[in-house]
Amino acid sequence: MHKKLTEVTQNIISRSKISREVYLKRIDEAHKNKPQRGTLSCSNLAHAIAPCSAHEKEHLTKMQSENIAIVSAYNDMLSAHQPFVNFPPLIKRALNLAGADAQFAGGVPAMCDGVTQSQPGMELSLFSRDNIAQSTAIALSHNMFDGAVLLGVCDKIVPGMFIGAMKFGHLPIVFAPAGPMESGISNSEKAKIRQEYAQGKANREQLLKAESASYHSSGTCTFYGTANSNQMLMEIMGLHLAGGSFVNANTPLRDALTEAISLKLLELSPLGEGYMPIGKMIDEKSFVNAIVGLLATGGSTNHTIHLIAMARSCGITLTWDDFDVLSSIVPLLCRMYPNGSADVNHFHSAGGMAVVIRELLEAGLLHEDVNTVMGYGLKNYLKEPFLKDGKLVYKDSIKISADNSVISSVKTPFDVQGGLKVLDGNIGRCVIKTSALKETNRIIKAPAKVFYSQEALKIAFSKGELNSDFIAVLPYQGPKSNGMPELHGLMPSMGALQDNGFNVAIITDGRMSGASGKVASAIHLCPEAKDGGVIAKIVDGDMITLNCDDGSLVLHVSDEELIKRQINLPDFSGNMHGVGRELFSMMRKVVNSAEEGATIFEVVGEELC
Repeated sequence: MHKKLTEVTQNIISRSKISREVYLKRIDEAHKNKPQRGTLSCSNLAHAIAPCSAHEKEHLTKMQSENIAIVSAYNDMLSAHQPFVNFPPLIKRALNLAGADAQFAGGVPAMCDGVTQSQPGMELSLFSRDNIAQSTAIALSHNMFDGAVLLGVCDKIVPGMFIGAMKFGHLPIVFAPAGPMESGISNSEKAKIRQEYAQGKANREQLLKAESASYHSSGTCTFYGTANSNQMLMEIMGLHLAGGSFVNANTPLRDALTEAISLKLLELSPLGEGYMPIGKMIDEKSFVNAIVGLLATGGSTNHTIHLIAMARSCGITLTWDDFDVLSSIVPLLCRMYPNGSADVNHFHSAGGMAVVIRELLEAGLLHEDVNTVMGYGLKNYLKEPFLKDGKLVYKDSIKISADNSVISSVKTPFDVQGGLKVLDGNIGRCVIKTSALKETNRIIKAPAKVFYSQEALKIAFSKGELNSDFIAVLPYQGPKSNGMPELHGLMPSMGALQDNGFNVAIITDGRMSGASGKVASAIHLCPEAKDGGVIAKIVDGDMITLNCDDGSLVLHVSDEELIKRQINLPDFSGNMHGVGRELFSMMRKVVNSAEEGATIFEVVGEELC
């Protein structure tokens, strides 16, 4: 094992000792070695089985076998979640044939950042994660279930479901993905049309044609943003079947994987000898593996928030410093859009997760000694799934990448460091995605231009007012201000300026899309403007240095001058209502910082009630 990997892991274990002990004690108290529904009164049980068939009623009342919950993010507007329409019947059939039962326990909301980008609804996006966690808890709260299969894919859905699931950590719980759509037009071609549209060189009809050729069918979007980073995380943390994250949607192999992951719950059942609840399966080493996987694959910056919130839900405390230290030793092994032209289908064809995991294990950069749904040990993920005579079988995966332009090796990485870095300075602390940056864009020193919305920047761009070197500063985009929306709408304008030879960058207390990365973007800044952060005092013309190499973010204004300055406070009234934002006002008031997970939930053991 790499020395620093061991040190980071031990630091996490030490700082999490008390809260983790509290969490494990709670799930031990909740565990029962008999069907959960056996604790219900006759009236309770009668309500829960009222719509069931006579056969199902008889089975459920005998208290001799498992009843598995299905919790789904299905809707038929979003491509990634539409395939879930077929999953409940598959799951129920597989479990019924094995002598168990399943009930659809509940649904969770699934909004799409791709639909809400640059729209008011994006201000609900981050908070939807904690709402999804609550919805998952409601679905599982009936005490009817001995395990659960969670159906979710995209940005906030998987982290939210995970947080909710951990409050039922005494149950075995697995995740089943829908799989990506097949590849459409190249990501580079799509990005080119977007920039041409921003510059007035392409019309709306051309833009829509390109977008529709990219997002064209059921299944997850194929670029390596937050949704596909979720799938990578679930596999490297052992909550997916080996090689199952990036098998295409609506295929026989996808269906076989869905049935097989459901049957794993019976192997992990509290009624049997192989009992392994999710709260014990996932531990500090699992989260270290998750961070390493994120860094090695150049994954989404959103997970510097989500992984912290996910860990807190089971008594584990992660910090940005953990990400930063691990980034210094974990090489970048993958090139997928936005840090390359390939998509996740190319990644999967090149060997996918098995090749990445093998490389990292052999370099001592992953914990092999972890529990997973495949059994004990991450070595179980060095396999690929296939169908043989209609049945799911596993074969050893290829040992080296089939395409070195998509997956490289630890010996010849695309970068010696991971794809994320923490920046620190007198403006505050933040994270930046470095995997897609060219060498010339890693250090930017330029005057600030302050904007209070991405729309304001786009208007200035359209007027030709931004043809110079500058750093765009966008304060009041943090969770307490407006829910921390992604600011992906900045990318076409800023990308075009960068292509035209200007040195540009972004600093904000908001988020950036998991598909961003071409323009140096210092994001998730803490303390945020609403908390009195220095970003609220920056004015046009202030010189700023953003340095990815030494990890610094410096405002070249004296402390004495900053003390004298008044905090710039824009008018917030416009984003307090509309598209349901009124219903989330409470969350803005109680949410913590991005560095703490931007969550409304208390640390385990420190709940208010």
